[in-house]
Amino acid sequence: MEKHFKEERTLVVIKPDGIQRTLIGEIIKRYERLGLKMVAIKMLVPTEEFVEKHYTLDPTWRTVTGEKTIKSYQDKGLTPWSMDPHEITGKILKNLKKYMTSGPVVAMVWQGAHAVKICRKVTGGTEPLTSDVGSIRGDFVVDSYQMSDVDDRSVRNLIHASGSPEEAEVEIPHWFKPEEIVGYRLIQEQILYDVNLDGILE
Repeated sequence: MEKHFKEERTLVVIKPDGIQRTLIGEIIKRYERLGLKMVAIKMLVPTEEFVEKHYTLDPTWRTVTGEKTIKSYQDKGLTPWSMDPHEITGKILKNLKKYMTSGPVVAMVWQGAHAVKICRKVTGGTEPLTSDVGSIRGDFVVDSYQMSDVDDRSVRNLIHASGSPEEAEVEIPHWFKPEEIVGYRLIQEQILYDVNLDGILE
């Protein structure tokens, strides 16, 4: 039997800059008010090995991310510093490891209908400069690819959010043991998911 949409889960990690900007509560509020349910949360300082494994859980990550980065440069009329996707992602990964291990992060699992897409939409695009107003990155960050390239560092964009349900399924077990994820019911789920809205009127 297939899972109901309401059981979809996604991983969200508030990165070190999000913690230092004291945005934990604001970020959680954005997801909560959508109707998503937090089913796991922890604070930790990840190791470089842990971060590298996270980004390379998908064996195609290095190629796909490198190609996307090259295209992003070209779309803006800029010349990429390399045309080799693996050379590009080698540098990206080095900077990500430095960034993600610089301080504590808060990892969470959110559950609800279309959790992955909705979290991505509210989080905003990877580059804060071009993220929509109203998204977390669009509202709280001024960083850009150009600035991070000049400074030879990762883009500081506050949050990691799983890119697809398949990605979430491999990322969540990397960050959480099964017993750390709590199954429980929220009263509001009756309004969000009950077919007939039974039980509202006395």
